[in-house]
Amino acid sequence: MSKDLEFALELAQSADEISLSRFRALDLRVETKPDRTPVTDADKAVEERLRDMISDYSPTDAVIGEEFGSAAGSREWIIDPIDGTANFLRGLPIWATLIALRVDGELRLSVVSAPALGRNWWAERGAGAHTKNIDGSKRSLEVSKVASLEDSYVSFNSISQWDSIGKAERLTELSRRVWKDRAFGDFLSYMYVAEGLIEMAAEPDLKIYDIAALVPIVLEAGGRFTALDGELSDESSAVIASNGLMHEQFLEILG
Repeated sequence: MSKDLEFALELAQSADEISLSRFRALDLRVETKPDRTPVTDADKAVEERLRDMISDYSPTDAVIGEEFGSAAGSREWIIDPIDGTANFLRGLPIWATLIALRVDGELRLSVVSAPALGRNWWAERGAGAHTKNIDGSKRSLEVSKVASLEDSYVSFNSISQWDSIGKAERLTELSRRVWKDRAFGDFLSYMYVAEGLIEMAAEPDLKIYDIAALVPIVLEAGGRFTALDGELSDESSAVIASNGLMHEQFLEILG
């Protein structure tokens, strides 16, 4: 484990302390951003803490964050303080802090920490993907070996999002051709791909801070992660992750 990954796990632990202390708090403050998405005082407090820690750790590192803007650099920490804010503010436990480090344009490592579920996941390029449970047990991750659509289990997140980009009918077509479809939601769908529990997760209407931390974990578990319309970039909005064996078939159906 590199020094940077050790630090990323420290960032996640600090984030968990703040977010858990505000989870289901009766005085939780919620605002609506210009894009009509919610933000809580916990989102802001987590990102502020992580930015301060990064500044102390390596003052020249840049931060790309959801709540307080972005700066470019050769080393960039990409942060979503609480992925799944809608769940967080409703008291549902499916939310996580997403942390990734990109060096010279390459995503080197990431941590996804979901303290209300008692889980976290991490990966570093060339060192595999791993997860830890609340009891402290750890294990390595590997995508599934399922290779046929009719046996596959997929997650799509939100029907309304797919409808907003004109692809609800394609999503319905996919559901007809696979074994099971569910909307596990947000980060969790991609972690389930990495764990080999499902074969595909896809979602439109994302930003770089929603995506970055998911990519190393899926790739290091042996999966594939792309945009729906090609290779990933900072402008990618609709993405798909899979075990790799049916990736092109999923892309063809979803268009």
